[in-house]
Amino acid sequence: MKYLLLLPLFFVLLRGHAQEPATLLQKVRARLDQVNDYQAAGLMKTNVPFLKVPEAQVTIYFKKPDKIKIKNDKGISLVPKGAVTISLNTLLRGSYTTLDAGLDTLNGHRVRLIKLLPQDETADLVLATLYVDESRVLILRARTTTRENGTYEVEMTYGKYAAYALPDKVVFTFNTKDYKLPKGLTFDYDDGSKQHASGGPATGKVELIYQFYNINKGVSDSVFQ
Repeated sequence: MKYLLLLPLFFVLLRGHAQEPATLLQKVRARLDQVNDYQAAGLMKTNVPFLKVPEAQVTIYFKKPDKIKIKNDKGISLVPKGAVTISLNTLLRGSYTTLDAGLDTLNGHRVRLIKLLPQDETADLVLATLYVDESRVLILRARTTTRENGTYEVEMTYGKYAAYALPDKVVFTFNTKDYKLPKGLTFDYDDGSKQHASGGPATGKVELIYQFYNINKGVSDSVFQ
């Protein structure tokens, strides 16, 4: 009987320990807000079934609130348009209804799932699901469905720049059927609508491995023109 009486208290304490979705996202946003701009160097690996793209050294530029550019001196960086949320800044600055979707485990980390529903019915974003490491206040994965660019997933791995919520590695995964080539780029290719032996459409993946960041040193607006 004594243990039965203690159970309600245990659940109250457990619920009190969990953070409200809006509060948790506010903490994540505060960490991201430390970064006014950065210039970073990285290695980009592109794996898209209908394209042969070699590994490339790239330079990544970011400036508040949502300017971002990936520059590849040796060719074109074929990153899905929706993946501009590489910084997460754009995603977290919108007006949303936040829903707690429970707990899960991702790569050995206990994460809270938070769903974002845009309050603007005309917004391109339809739904976003964030996997947030509460203990480190970091978003480890974001799965996003948009009207114009389909559904894609961004997964982040953090290391020495975790204090700024800047990842050491980002992996973009997307359905190639929703992939749009940059304007002006023309050659024969499979648009991803063909089915694989598994019965599903092709999946593309872009890995971006950051080698270093120069944070808050200033980035000119001309870089993004």
